[in-house]
Amino acid sequence: MAIVPHDSAMDAGRGTEPGGHVDAPELRLFVMGLFFIFGGITSLNDVLIPKLKELFTLNYTQAMLVQFCFFTAYLLIGIPGAKLVKRIGYMRGAVAGLVTMMVGCLLFIPASQTATYGLFLFALFVLASGVVIVQVVANPLISLLGKPQTAHSRLTFAQAFNSLGTTIFPLVGAGLILGSLKDVSAEDLSGTALEAYRVAESQAIVHGYLGIAAALAVVAVAVWMFRGRLKDEKHEASSGFAGLDLLKRPRFSFGALCIFLYVGAEVSIGSLVINYLALERVLGQPESAIGWMIALYWGGAMLGRFIGSGVMYLGVSPGKLLAAVAVGAITLILVSASSSGTVAAYSLLAIGLTNAIMFPTIFSLASEKLGPRAADGSGIINIAIFGGAVVPLATGVLADLTGSLAFALLLPALCYAVIACFGYYARRPAL
Repeated sequence: MAIVPHDSAMDAGRGTEPGGHVDAPELRLFVMGLFFIFGGITSLNDVLIPKLKELFTLNYTQAMLVQFCFFTAYLLIGIPGAKLVKRIGYMRGAVAGLVTMMVGCLLFIPASQTATYGLFLFALFVLASGVVIVQVVANPLISLLGKPQTAHSRLTFAQAFNSLGTTIFPLVGAGLILGSLKDVSAEDLSGTALEAYRVAESQAIVHGYLGIAAALAVVAVAVWMFRGRLKDEKHEASSGFAGLDLLKRPRFSFGALCIFLYVGAEVSIGSLVINYLALERVLGQPESAIGWMIALYWGGAMLGRFIGSGVMYLGVSPGKLLAAVAVGAITLILVSASSSGTVAAYSLLAIGLTNAIMFPTIFSLASEKLGPRAADGSGIINIAIFGGAVVPLATGVLADLTGSLAFALLLPALCYAVIACFGYYARRPAL
């Protein structure tokens, strides 16, 4: 997307610099806040999955439907979300996404009152639809708000705030959601006793998401007050079907595939890590006691993004760094799968550190030279986030078929192998 210079730019609190970028520090803070919000909400699924798995006595395949419904929104809403943002602009688009997220949170109320798994999944889909719209706004906007030469570093830095959200939200969520697990299990109940137990335990989920809904309402009002900050916003019309012609560009299409695989691998590990740590051969502790440890996984990503942003700012090739951390992720999976105890636990949790730079680096490498087609590119890449629905579900199926979570982790390892190849392929700037 391009912002066209305008005489009143300084009156709006920012200036448009040569080269098409916008000098607006206050907007950078706003976008980083958006990364914090949608990152945190997405990571709550990792706490929600073991809760729903226990409440509804689900196998791994059924439990992974949480991620399937959440990330299917990226497939269905990615292109319409990009069109919406191009029609109403970045700031109003952000408000639309925040309001949709709020509606999704409120839908947890009827889901809880009926203790129906299908309604929980629908609420997650609506919530995710809002996340998609916000993400369509945030990714290209943070690239626009600064010099093109530092876009890789800036997007990685913004993603660190995404990781801050994914670290904090599960810590709070584990206390509110997993901490309410009783000594009794849904497997020990039936009939009206089971229904009453599900309704009572579902209230813990509702309380958490009602708090999020209230916070989203406040943020939406604040963003609406800043809706005029980007004046003379221009977007190039899509060519082809909603910009899908961009997939003819090898670098972009390879990058979109890697977004699909990366999100799938990251979500697969995050979704299963609590169940994995609870295994007898690993830590052998109840999920309510170790639920907080998911924050170590996401905290590693946060730390790694701050480090990675600085490393790339110093001139290290983003492509080479991407290849290196992907190989590191594969190594950690193999170590975890072939060991036990704290080695198996912490080597899996350490994958968060290697994940750190992957999404922003893949996104920025794939999107190089898109120029005013950035909105189309962001929409298509958001569709690729659908990998968060497919790969975790496939990992769950593999775990059920083999009876081994460790073996199922080999599927994310294959995803990282492809990402390593892309890093090497895109080690040189796009022509």
